Amino acid sequence: MTASGRSRGTKSKRASPISATSRPSSKSGRALGLLAALLALAAVVSWGFYLQGSTLAYGDAEAHLNIARRITDSRVPGYEQFGTVWLPLPHAVMLPFAMHDGLWRTGVAGAIPGAIVYALGAWLFFLACRRMFGSTPAAAAGAAAWALNPNLLYLQATPMTEPYSLAAVALALYFLALFRDSLSGWAAAGAGLALALGALTRYEVWFLLPAAALAVLLMGGEGRWRKALVFGFFASLGPLFWLAHNQYLYSDALEFYRGEYSALAINKGTKYPGYHDWPAAFVYYRTAAEGVLGAPLAWLGAAGLLAALLRKQWAAALLLGAVPLFYVTSLHSSGTPVHVPNLWPNSWYNTRYALGALPVAAFGVAALATVMHERIRGIWAGLLAAACLSPWIFYPRMDNWLCWKEAQVNGGARQAWTRAASEYLKPRYRSGDGILLSFGDPAGILRESGIPIRESLHEGDGAMFRAAVARPDLFLWEDWAVCAEGDRVSKAMGKMRNGSRRYERVRIFTAPGSRAVEIWRHIQGKYPQ
Repeated sequence: MTASGRSRGTKSKRASPISATSRPSSKSGRALGLLAALLALAAVVSWGFYLQGSTLAYGDAEAHLNIARRITDSRVPGYEQFGTVWLPLPHAVMLPFAMHDGLWRTGVAGAIPGAIVYALGAWLFFLACRRMFGSTPAAAAGAAAWALNPNLLYLQATPMTEPYSLAAVALALYFLALFRDSLSGWAAAGAGLALALGALTRYEVWFLLPAAALAVLLMGGEGRWRKALVFGFFASLGPLFWLAHNQYLYSDALEFYRGEYSALAINKGTKYPGYHDWPAAFVYYRTAAEGVLGAPLAWLGAAGLLAALLRKQWAAALLLGAVPLFYVTSLHSSGTPVHVPNLWPNSWYNTRYALGALPVAAFGVAALATVMHERIRGIWAGLLAAACLSPWIFYPRMDNWLCWKEAQVNGGARQAWTRAASEYLKPRYRSGDGILLSFGDPAGILRESGIPIRESLHEGDGAMFRAAVARPDLFLWEDWAVCAEGDRVSKAMGKMRNGSRRYERVRIFTAPGSRAVEIWRHIQGKYPQ
């Protein structure tokens, strides 16, 4: 071989490592580009829903935003304002935005962090699928099914909590993918921390903890028990914190489950469709999933799970499949009602719970994309993504988006009386008058009016509120009261119609399908000294 030939051969050999190192850099650049695109999409969609007036159409969205606000804007500001029942992490994330008056009053304070966690969740899901399947087209198909679902796109534009839990699940999936490849304790700890965060966003994530622990144990290799214990230690921090929180503030670790404001107390033993009927529970959740995910995604995802299992991705299937199982179980116990328009009682309620099936369905689509040869996998993945999105492409009307439709149907009346009550109260209220407030839907009237929450006395203020409601003749100092008809504030105000110090119900606002909201005003007599 000539010197020149040896030289050329040497150059050829030296070129390959440079090429190899450029590929990860290129992949990282594409991944960051995807994150930027997701953030841009979230911003544009959120702006559109804000202009439409749908940011706070869900009653729960209004409540989440106002809880975040009251942590710093209350007569008794501080940690206790996190309250119980609703988990605290979304409120903590919204808090810096809710402190800004303009962002709070418009609802944008809840939309900004929702958009960010939505983008992070879809991005992490893409990274997890790419690592698990070793295929960018497959990961892109799954991420498209996840990120372009219009029901999720709507919820991320609101203060609702579903995007937070989905992002936590995606983060846990990514760490499980790392654990599968490395069998390292730090990856197990990362998965545990991800689910600990998720356990502080929504309760269904609690159901994932034993499933993920089993996955870590079974694929842990040498020292599997130690790694499972590491995972369990970090994952348990979320639920343990919440139990301790409730014990500290309410002297009952299970206050969120059985307390005054719990779903158990509110539902009062009501039997919903699916109660003690496994087939009915499955049918209701499956129907909701078909409507919220789109039937093509629901069924392609189910078929793709077989492909995932054939590729030995059972750990991911175990983790992601636990959420739909949780909801079917909850329907069976009547803990979680889900109503869809094509099944009795033919209404919209909690349809967003079907988004719990989105991760496992999107993962199934990613797995299904890998069944084709690499040469045509990109085309096949594109066809799968298009099929998953076809219900929204061929029937683009927003009435087809069950979560958005539910918010409009169930929230329209509340938004109407919120505006009407605000128009009455805002020009008449003087700073310092004080408002006895039922901190539920009526709190939206203060936000709409631009009245700081600290002007009100509400449930989060503890003993002062309880005293004012129990003995308004002795402890009520506020000039106004805003409440829902028949609630305990309303009943307390009813006691003050007569006597030396009188209050009068000056306005009542009604709307179809919604409880009336009342405004009371002090009209006669001196306050107690």
